[in-house]
Amino acid sequence: MVGFHCIDLSTLPTDRGGFYATNNQFQKRGPKGFIQVKVLENDNLYVGVDLPGVPDDGVRHRVDAFRQKVVFFSAVTFNDGYEMEGVREYSGSAGLGCDCCEITGVEDGVLRMILTRVKVKDHDNKCTHTVPPFTGFESHSLSQKLSPFTSLHIPVTEYALRIGKSGGRVEEHPFVVKGRKRAFVGEPLDDGGVYFAVDVPGAGNGEVEVFASESEINFTAEVKNVFEHEESGRLYLGSVDTSWSDSAVSLLSHAITVAVNFGVLKVLITPRPNTTTTNE
Repeated sequence: MVGFHCIDLSTLPTDRGGFYATNNQFQKRGPKGFIQVKVLENDNLYVGVDLPGVPDDGVRHRVDAFRQKVVFFSAVTFNDGYEMEGVREYSGSAGLGCDCCEITGVEDGVLRMILTRVKVKDHDNKCTHTVPPFTGFESHSLSQKLSPFTSLHIPVTEYALRIGKSGGRVEEHPFVVKGRKRAFVGEPLDDGGVYFAVDVPGAGNGEVEVFASESEINFTAEVKNVFEHEESGRLYLGSVDTSWSDSAVSLLSHAITVAVNFGVLKVLITPRPNTTTTNE
């Protein structure tokens, strides 16, 4: 049976400087990186982590034996059965890497955590913020650049950190321990249709628009609901070529089903009940 060829047209950067954000080739605006960190004025630490596909109740966490970091881990339990690699599992940690502090709470662990620092002994020592591994790190409020996997020695007066970068190569998700690590997947179906999924973390059903032409799917996802500690919402734009093996067959002659589940845009293209295709 002939079928669709699903090609992500965003794989190659169109700008000379590369992709706007190497964590997601579809992102065009907003904070970059798989993780966002902000030192709050009240000496708390805000950590936001992209875990696309994870249900709202799918994240668990614990504080390690020394109460110096939060270890979060999650299995993506929502599985629609279309992705060959199955569910994704995430694992990572964030916290405070010194003896003079402890973590007292975590809020909304799916994407966002508020870590509270409390001095418990030597008040003259400065605390160290420890962020998870990631690709690309630079300080928004400090002039010096800090390398990945480092501890951040920063006074509480420094307000924000920027994690993430632009570049010519899309990075894999550093917290995925099982399943796909990139923002896009496309799978042909036995009935001649195709399924593809795009990570758009932060975006909900009302913030995504999908447009179809004869052989192409275009989508826009604009995150409008911004959490109080986030710098801004994000904008995603993309185009997926779904050229039919038989050039006489139009994409518009097929049923197109669109859904957004936990920050993942899913598009299912299947033959209509009265549409038949035959092998040449």
